[in-house]
Amino acid sequence: MLTVSNLQVGYGLSRVIQDVSFTVGNEEILAIMGRNGMGKSTLLKALVGMHPSKSGHIKVDDVELQDAPSFERVRQGIAFVPQGRMIFPYLTVVENMMTGARGEVEQSTFDEIYTLFPVLHEMRKRKGGNLSGGQQQQLAIARALMTNPKVLILDEPTEGIQPSIIKDIARALREIRKMRKISILVTEQVVSFMMDSCDRAIVIERGRFVHEANRADLDADKVKKLLAV
Repeated sequence: MLTVSNLQVGYGLSRVIQDVSFTVGNEEILAIMGRNGMGKSTLLKALVGMHPSKSGHIKVDDVELQDAPSFERVRQGIAFVPQGRMIFPYLTVVENMMTGARGEVEQSTFDEIYTLFPVLHEMRKRKGGNLSGGQQQQLAIARALMTNPKVLILDEPTEGIQPSIIKDIARALREIRKMRKISILVTEQVVSFMMDSCDRAIVIERGRFVHEANRADLDADKVKKLLAV
């Protein structure tokens, strides 16, 4: 569903992402893991058009998006949940969700989201800024789902989230994949979250991929060593 080929991304003369290639299959959940500063967020920002790439190809469902602006990537099926959530604190839960919508939204879309995240139904009239960090993360995911994406991209969704909510988010990603039949790409540092939610993992170090394995074949100890500071 998502194909990335020979992608290079940098700032000025500095190359942050160095000639990486990967795919996310139909209804696959792929984790890209790495320490802070290894290029995870830069990679995702390049995929969604927030940062220009120097060369390479980005395709969703065989449609080339390398030179497309962000809004066109959304139209072609990419949805993004940024690091830090970036919800609107003075808008209600429902208003925050509607900022991700295009045109009229069917009630069934809200029903699906409230099934995934019951707390958002309970707090639908509250301001986003009054939600806990975990609830805001669920709201950010819900907002992204309003675009009915083919590929859902999340940047470190467990950052600053308590362990019990991390498990809820892992469960939600599996349910989203099952309910929406979509592909999911997530960057992460928490190995247990990856093992709970993902089908495959790639480890990135200094802008290059250094290890890749299916979850069943993954050497968790090796990954933890690669992620160690």
